[in-house]
Amino acid sequence: MEKTFNPAQAEASIYEAWESSGAFQPKDDPNAQPFSIVIPPPNVTGRLHIGHALNDTLQDVLVRYKRMLGCSVLWQPGTDHAGIATQMVVERQLAAEGNVSRREMGREAFLKRVWEWKEESGGQIQQQIRRLGASCDWSRERFTLDDGLSEAVLKVFVELYEQDLIYRGKRLVNWDPKFETAISDLEVENVEVDGHMWHFKYPLADGKTYTYVEKDADGNVVLEEERDYISIATTRPETMLGDGAVAVHPDDERYASIVGALCEIPVGPKEHRRLIPIITDEYPDPDFGSGAVKITGAHDFNDYEVAKRNNIPLYRLMDMQAAMRSDGAPYAECAARAMAIARGGDVPGEAEVDAINLVPEEYRGLDRFEARKRVVEAITAEGLAVTVKDDEGNDIPLVENKKIQQPFGDRSHVVIEPMLTDQWFVKADVLAKEAIAAVEDGRTTFHPKNWEKTYFEWMRNIQPWCVSRQLWWGHRIPAWYGPKRIEVDGELDWLATPEGRWEEVFVAQSEEDALEKIREHYYPLMREGYELKIFSSREEAQREYFDKDSDDAICIVRDEDVLDTWFSSALWPFSTLGWPEDTKELERFYPTSVLVTAFDIIFFWVARMMMQGLHFMKDENGQSQVPFKDVYIHALVRDEKGQKMSKSKGNVIDPLELIDEYGADAVRFSLAAQAGQGRDIRMSKERVEGYRNFGTKLWNAARFCEMNECRPVAGFDPKSVEQTVNKWILSEAARAVEAINAGLDGYRFNEAAAAAYKFVWNVFCDWHLEFAKPLFNGDDEAAKAETRATTAYVLDQALKMLHPFMPFVTEALWQETGTRDTQLIVADWPVLEGLDDAAATAEMGWLIDLITDIRRLRAEMNVPAGAQVPLIAVGASAETQARLERHEALIKRMARLADIGVSDSVPPASAQTVLGEATLALPLEGVIDFAAERERLSREVTKLDGEIGRLEKKLGNEKFVANAPADVVAEQREKLADYSTQKAKLAEALERLQEA
Repeated sequence: MEKTFNPAQAEASIYEAWESSGAFQPKDDPNAQPFSIVIPPPNVTGRLHIGHALNDTLQDVLVRYKRMLGCSVLWQPGTDHAGIATQMVVERQLAAEGNVSRREMGREAFLKRVWEWKEESGGQIQQQIRRLGASCDWSRERFTLDDGLSEAVLKVFVELYEQDLIYRGKRLVNWDPKFETAISDLEVENVEVDGHMWHFKYPLADGKTYTYVEKDADGNVVLEEERDYISIATTRPETMLGDGAVAVHPDDERYASIVGALCEIPVGPKEHRRLIPIITDEYPDPDFGSGAVKITGAHDFNDYEVAKRNNIPLYRLMDMQAAMRSDGAPYAECAARAMAIARGGDVPGEAEVDAINLVPEEYRGLDRFEARKRVVEAITAEGLAVTVKDDEGNDIPLVENKKIQQPFGDRSHVVIEPMLTDQWFVKADVLAKEAIAAVEDGRTTFHPKNWEKTYFEWMRNIQPWCVSRQLWWGHRIPAWYGPKRIEVDGELDWLATPEGRWEEVFVAQSEEDALEKIREHYYPLMREGYELKIFSSREEAQREYFDKDSDDAICIVRDEDVLDTWFSSALWPFSTLGWPEDTKELERFYPTSVLVTAFDIIFFWVARMMMQGLHFMKDENGQSQVPFKDVYIHALVRDEKGQKMSKSKGNVIDPLELIDEYGADAVRFSLAAQAGQGRDIRMSKERVEGYRNFGTKLWNAARFCEMNECRPVAGFDPKSVEQTVNKWILSEAARAVEAINAGLDGYRFNEAAAAAYKFVWNVFCDWHLEFAKPLFNGDDEAAKAETRATTAYVLDQALKMLHPFMPFVTEALWQETGTRDTQLIVADWPVLEGLDDAAATAEMGWLIDLITDIRRLRAEMNVPAGAQVPLIAVGASAETQARLERHEALIKRMARLADIGVSDSVPPASAQTVLGEATLALPLEGVIDFAAERERLSREVTKLDGEIGRLEKKLGNEKFVANAPADVVAEQREKLADYSTQKAKLAEALERLQEA
């Protein structure tokens, strides 16, 4: 064997051997228990980060474990087309090359360019996942835009539409003004920024006044004055132009007398000031600010809900780039229409309201933030800002400087605007019912179980799911639009005005199916000679037909939007297995066994897979089938101080760099060993280095076994061994396997890893190999042969136990340490039943405790390493004396003892410890300087007292505990606990010296 294992040289060839052998593919055995996992598909633009590394490591641990147990294992890999991220990458490339823009290229040419990028550069992450050792079945790799998955997506969309579970409507969405598309909540980062809260007066209409009264908690009047306005506060003054109402809480007595009255929005041309009603709603908090809230339903998610509940019109103020609208009729005309709506109380249809542009001419076309500045200036100049006294007694506008949460696009890095747009929505509340029931009745279980509460909370309050995106890269929505057929004077006619050109919707899986529906629908016109024209966009239709004043054709346009990436990902557990075809993989591996994922996509992915899987997948009895039986939610990977990793902090850990430096096994074991349920992982190079050393320890142990001729023996029966040390190590191996099984079966990866680590390092390497040395070197040939065979057998079991966690080094050792029929990856998992020997375990446990105690005594008493001292056992029973005699040579060698004796009394100047009924004494007269040792230990105790006092004082400071970062407080508490433990040990040693 080589002296060391070199991951950089070995890992690639080992992985190639696995993959080329077909080891990653499911076992072709109908009697084998199926086990399947679908990988959370990483973005095709992605690069392996530490979260991926954790997620893929845990999946691979399960997959390798189940494969060795004899299951037919499918780990389904694939990547996500990542609509907005991929489109952004290619658009940046075009810009860097000085080429034309996406829109100048046209849709077809641009998509061709994206596919070229995908084939050349996309999917880099798959190679990086391989470097981690992930044993996916790459022969079945899927892509969310491949032909099969596209067919599944279109089928699902059409069926949900036909079942009235998908519809097109106007709702508020997260709008990215840079990319000009709706985005999901997951793509929004809420960032704390410095902001302002402006306070303004909304004058009451028609000269109305009221008595405004404020009271303290005891009901005493603290302020009473006549007011002709209602005060509101806002962080976004530019949206005041679109206010539809002012809301107060129904129990707020201050405003009871003016509920139902109208108030004036204090901005815009004075002669066209809009009036809006004062309403009641549960949303306003009477104790926050003035208790009155402006309702701008088209630009705020909370306001939107209030507006919908109270039939308040939704006026859109901005265009798709978040500039103030410049389209539509003059402001005077639009304001008059809005005034009529406010006074009349009847809200017209969405199309008419959306056409009303309530941006005054002086603000039209301005950037939203420039408009904000000018609105504030105008209101302040008019004297309608709420004022307070400054230090000199002057009235100044009330503007609070405060931290606010502002939404940013995670890729565009611009402020996201809540925007009222036409989008496609899924009725998620309907689909959620069965998905809720499936978790309630245990068909699917979350691990840890507390995540079920998070799942239920969201699912029971679920909103319509916006599934359309204004992009080109993705599954194009299979919808076509044409003119609406209406009835005029009792006869059919066709509405082809600009507002009605695209009101008729045709949804079909293919253009051929759509054309069939379209021809049938427009048959009366086609019979009269009208031609059917199909356009790829409304812009093309306008340019090629309407601008030419043609009226001899029925114009049909394809929906230009694509589906949200999460829509295709929601089908992942069954679409990747071949659905909608009835494939053998679908029959065998659906429902999948477990999903391993992160908590932050429970809503965006887990819940949606549950909804779609249960809706579309039925068993032979027509019963809905869950997509997975278990959901394991892993924690976050943080830095060594417990802080969340971020580029701005400079604490991001790159798993590929760690693999380069320490090897994949060390990275994997470091992640798995810390993957306790409900606990975040603290990652550091030092920790990874420590597990690299563990791999080195294993390699050295195998080399020691080779040097001592420990090779696997054909037909070796572990139940036949006679030596106590061999019975003991086999018993310990059986217990380790049992603990690992329990850990992995219960998704307690840290417990499984700890059991493997403890057995291999502490039990096998540190103790068994030391205990075996005398037998290897002794004259008893039978004992020597048995110990060699046992040691080789246990090493094999250790390699198997460790393989799911450290696959590369264990596979290399498997090939080095014997002649094998199979690779380790497909070897049988250890089954070590009937090997538990209580007597051997008790005896060897006693021996380990004895040697450990003596070593500890020597260290605490500062006995020189080379000093050989006697051991005196006082009060030892016959059994203890027999054990001391049996293991005398081993104890003397491992504890560095000159002699072992028994006595009725403790010799003077002895260090002592108790083991069972016996007192173990080490006479130290002349070995150490007792006075010097007492002085040394006293100094150490005094030093620790100072550190403990300092930390206790700091942690006793409430301000420090409340204001310091949580990781800093935790670090100080850990130090205090460590110092206290050290002090206790030193005090015990000092006490021994005092007695001596």
